Amino acid sequence: MKGFIGKTSIIVIIIFLLFPLGSEKFASAASTNGTMMQYFEWYLPNDGNHWTRLQNDAANLANKGVTAVWIPPAYKGTSQNDVGYGAYDLYDLGEFNQKGTVRTKYGTKAQLKSAIAELHKKNINVYGDVVMNHKGGADFTENVTAVEVDPNNRNNETSGNYQISAWTGFNFPGRGNTYSPFKWSLYHFDGTDWDESRQLNRIYKFRGTGKAWDWEVSNEKGNYDYLMYADIDYDHPEVVSEMKSWGTWYAKELNLDGFRLDAVKHIKHDYLRDWVTHVRNQTGKEMFTVAEYWQNDIGTLNNYLAKTNYNQSVFDAPLHYNFHYASNSNGNYDMRNILKGTVMESNPRLAVTLVENHDSQPGQSLESVVSTWFKPLAYAFILTRAEGYPSVFYGDYYGTKGNSNYEIPSLKAQLDPILTARKDYAYGTQRDYIDHWDIIGWTREGDTAKAKSGLATLITDGPGGYKWMEVGKQNAGEVWYDITGNRKETVTINSDGWGQFYVNGGSLSIYIQK
Repeated sequence: MKGFIGKTSIIVIIIFLLFPLGSEKFASAASTNGTMMQYFEWYLPNDGNHWTRLQNDAANLANKGVTAVWIPPAYKGTSQNDVGYGAYDLYDLGEFNQKGTVRTKYGTKAQLKSAIAELHKKNINVYGDVVMNHKGGADFTENVTAVEVDPNNRNNETSGNYQISAWTGFNFPGRGNTYSPFKWSLYHFDGTDWDESRQLNRIYKFRGTGKAWDWEVSNEKGNYDYLMYADIDYDHPEVVSEMKSWGTWYAKELNLDGFRLDAVKHIKHDYLRDWVTHVRNQTGKEMFTVAEYWQNDIGTLNNYLAKTNYNQSVFDAPLHYNFHYASNSNGNYDMRNILKGTVMESNPRLAVTLVENHDSQPGQSLESVVSTWFKPLAYAFILTRAEGYPSVFYGDYYGTKGNSNYEIPSLKAQLDPILTARKDYAYGTQRDYIDHWDIIGWTREGDTAKAKSGLATLITDGPGGYKWMEVGKQNAGEVWYDITGNRKETVTINSDGWGQFYVNGGSLSIYIQK
């Protein structure tokens, strides 16, 4: 039979890391669990109303237990339709007529500030997206000496030196000197991928005094400093100073509570460490920060955490890939391995867990979709366990747009009960039953400070079945039911604090007290 009594293992989360602590879910046993929502997906309409939608959604988000939102890049990109990662002017938050538009894809600065104020009224934190690896949409070209490099090994030069016309001049004519007089020029960058004079696409490394790819960055492709557009040179002292000043301005101007750092594998790790510390010192705020180091390798992620002195969290990309593989294995994935090689397993205090994001969704650069049937199981995993700080993807909750190949239906009906389970019941000691190739489970004993808290979760990628699991003697005699509605029977906890919990095939169940 699929069901059996598994070995009980009590998860002990050792909190020993230095300030800042990160996820508010660990603040105390009785505090409300922290839940982040990534409040955008790639194919949002270019209607300028997203900030208003966010403002109008604040009460609903708070009711569902969302305690923080990660907003998309809020500054002017290469065009009005730019999702924000083609960053042009970091000081233009939808305020100046640049790139043919005042507003960004998401709206105006005034709309954004109104949304943030409403979120704060509902005790929801706001994390700003930080894109500082590159700049796009330059105002003019400049002649620079460069050398071509091998796209697959950027340490190998494949041409001699020659002059190219590079888009490296940024003078922000629509903004002028408002907020900052800093203008960008060719010596503030160390590479690009376009020679305007020849209309030629190559990866170019700039020549000049002190010019080289930055280090330490990811060693993928030899040296992965270069990603796109005009690559910012973090060996240049003017750049180092200006970007720290901007980070402080961005945090204060929008009254942000934290950051999501984009593309950190391409930026000097020690600079990111110093940048985060600087902004925290200048703002006097914790500024929770999560770094996007997108690599399915726990050793690499742990190295990044160490090199940044553990002063930020990282997205748990390996856990996402485990979900991806499990969901696409036709029920043949060994569910005992779901935690293996993850940040959630090795460094739970600094793990921001996720199921999907804007890069992994269909049609995007890191497409690695978690199949729709498995997503509720994956969300049960990140939302009802003690480890990690979970991020819910807007595209999963509200659905994604785009053409028919990229559309995914809203999973709101399936996710709402799981969010309720996290907000009201996922507290107290955790016991793991991750001991079967199909059916795995875990329990939470509950906390006396949270009335009726405690739960038992089961998920399976194969046939249905059951598990005997312990929920604590203090819950003896209680009648528990499946909040998801997937199972109709109730479970009475026996005098020793155990119950027999059932789950349907390819499904999940979360049992709580009636």
